Amino acid sequence: MVTFSDLIEELRSNVEYNREVFIALSKNPNLLFKKLTELVSFTGSRHKVTLQLHFPDSKKITHIDSYGTENISVVIDKFQKKFSVPKEDIKRKAVDLLGTDIQIQDAYMYEGKEGLRVIMENGRIEILPGSVHLWCILDKSVKNYVDWLMKNVYTPKANGIPT
Repeated sequence: MVTFSDLIEELRSNVEYNREVFIALSKNPNLLFKKLTELVSFTGSRHKVTLQLHFPDSKKITHIDSYGTENISVVIDKFQKKFSVPKEDIKRKAVDLLGTDIQIQDAYMYEGKEGLRVIMENGRIEILPGSVHLWCILDKSVKNYVDWLMKNVYTPKANGIPT
């Protein structure tokens, strides 16, 4: 599986390659969103994940330089209910890589599902057994943490899937 950092770098490269198209579509946010969604979907599909960009502030759809730098979801297996590693390991690594100035909460604990929420100064990370949702700016520490998640929580081997 590709690292999260590589996935985001590929997305940013694809965005840059299509920059003129996005600029031309910026007067029509609906068409711009459609084209961006196609590009994001294509990038994710190359690595067998569902990649999504979110715009909680709809005005940011025209901020092309922000694409791939914040508010991203990566869905690996939407049906996964349990983490492939102990939740305590995920929590401990969050503190190691994101620092001690974070809050970690159990979240989404219903219908036998597990989940964690990491609250940081600049946003939050929602960690589910089959996906990660980043409602924050992707700085180096966030990328490093999600790289660790991709390698240790979301890999086929970690999920008991033969490689």
